[in-house]
Amino acid sequence: MGRFVDTLKLLKSLTSDESSALDTLSRFLDSKEIKKIRSLVKQGKISFKPYTLSLAESSYSLLRSDYKEQKSYVESMNSRLKKQINKKAFHDFSKHAPEKIKSVIAPHIVGFDSVKRAVLLQLFALDKLHVLMLGDPGTGKTEILRSASDIYPISSFGLGSGTSSAGLSVTVKGKDIMPGLLPMADGGLACIDELNLMKKDEMASLYNAMEKGFVTYDKGGDHLKFNARISVLATANPKKDKFSGKNLSELKKQLPFDSALLSRFHLIFFVLRPDVDEFRRIARSIIKDERKEINQGDIEFIRDYIKHSESIDVVIPSSMEHQIVDFVADLKKNEDTFMVEVSPRMVTGFVRMAKAAARMELRGMVEQKDVNIVKNIVRESLEAI
Repeated sequence: MGRFVDTLKLLKSLTSDESSALDTLSRFLDSKEIKKIRSLVKQGKISFKPYTLSLAESSYSLLRSDYKEQKSYVESMNSRLKKQINKKAFHDFSKHAPEKIKSVIAPHIVGFDSVKRAVLLQLFALDKLHVLMLGDPGTGKTEILRSASDIYPISSFGLGSGTSSAGLSVTVKGKDIMPGLLPMADGGLACIDELNLMKKDEMASLYNAMEKGFVTYDKGGDHLKFNARISVLATANPKKDKFSGKNLSELKKQLPFDSALLSRFHLIFFVLRPDVDEFRRIARSIIKDERKEINQGDIEFIRDYIKHSESIDVVIPSSMEHQIVDFVADLKKNEDTFMVEVSPRMVTGFVRMAKAAARMELRGMVEQKDVNIVKNIVRESLEAI
């Protein structure tokens, strides 16, 4: 009797919404699969549910079913459909990726355009890229840090002081020794807030993670090694918590780290509290701009997009390599006017950021616009004070 009823149901017509959803799926499935889905929809055994990618400004359909015997089929088909849909959505999204993704990084923090762009490039850098935000408290550094941690597929977030119960190298609970913030982010991004409060015995672990990609723990007969192949995104406050004065030599004395640590960062931003005019500009921007909350679907889409981009091997033309070297060499000439020294590591960071800019748009070749973007970011980081 059940089969007879199912056969009769095949004679009914699809609704306009069902036909539209089926037409959408036909872009990704062959005719045999579409025919099967059409039959199951007519029999009432499966239906459609929306699959909206708001950040990509596109909407598709997936399958759903309350029938136990169809669950496995629906899950398998939806997995295939998501991969195909995302592939198309990624291609369309790549044209607008830089601005779209930047809008998700601490959207409630007005300004800091170059800082956000640098963090954005860090998300798409395959090789390690270390970025430090150093400056006054209450300027939004932590919010930027949290956003990056939320967006990146593999990340950790915690305090440099270790007061969040997780140390940088390891976390010890009784006799249990577990990975700390650095190895927890292995293969991803370690976001460390208030790095200036880092304990002295954690310094060597931080150096090892940033340079060699691992941390070790040796105590009481325990000799452990954890992989920590990471990029570091950190914040720090100056020695007296807030920069004071405008004289360069005075400001340098307030740096919380020595050159050995500072030189390990490819990019350092000095973040100061806004003056009155800047505060007015920010206030006007907040009043004028309606800020949207970021939904979890957008976060998942960006994570998937980042993972997808990692398959792209970016090449940089030799002519641009020379251009980068010349640019950094010119900066070196004016090194005395900057808060930090210009090291060869800046060239390395520049190349990685330029490649990241191309990868973010799913391109395999660095273009002049990528180099120009990174030049502006580097200049603004050095000239922030």
